[in-house]
Amino acid sequence: MLFDIFDIIFRTVIMYFYILIILRVTGKREIGQLSPFDFVIAIIIAEIATIPIENLDVPLWHGLLPITILGLLEFGFAWLILINRKVRLLIYGKPQTIIKNGKVLCDEMKKARYNLDDLMSQLREKDIFNIQDVEFGVLECSGKLSVLPKSQKRGVTPEDLGLSTKYEGLPTALVMDGEIMKKNLQQANLDEKWLRARLKENGLTPGKVLIATLSTDGKLFINECNPK
Repeated sequence: MLFDIFDIIFRTVIMYFYILIILRVTGKREIGQLSPFDFVIAIIIAEIATIPIENLDVPLWHGLLPITILGLLEFGFAWLILINRKVRLLIYGKPQTIIKNGKVLCDEMKKARYNLDDLMSQLREKDIFNIQDVEFGVLECSGKLSVLPKSQKRGVTPEDLGLSTKYEGLPTALVMDGEIMKKNLQQANLDEKWLRARLKENGLTPGKVLIATLSTDGKLFINECNPK
């Protein structure tokens, strides 16, 4: 009995990490971006993984081998999709314009099997409550709706007002969870001595910092683990 318990634990842990590796190798995609092929592969892998875990009479490799084959298939299709646009369109499909000049295109809605309730819901998520405010609405392959509001309904930008702006860029993380990001320091042409000196000015050490970032204009932002 005790041996069976340890066997189940061992099989579960092996399957868990093995599937993580397979998913990591096959690429990064959100659930909403999975193609039908990706979705089917994910379901099959999940089903196969449970067989050697639930049935101790089934050898562990009976689960690992088919998962490996499915992972290779997924990787192969991902590479084929990357280099061949026709295959990509066949598997993923193509975006569909369902709103044009403030009017819903009924034929495109039917082709996509996309109803008005879904449309209005996704428009509200983008703070749009009137279809007439939309110049173009495109249903992406992932099922998400991309919207271009009419020019009169868009937010005013500095360019619209003729204002000049400065380049902001992305801040560089120098400390995360108390750990110094050495590679980021090097890319910013800085060293640990400089960082520790700046932290010391604030009565801190790296271990007491949740996150510290450096903006492109040289300003250091520090967030303590336990703010006073």
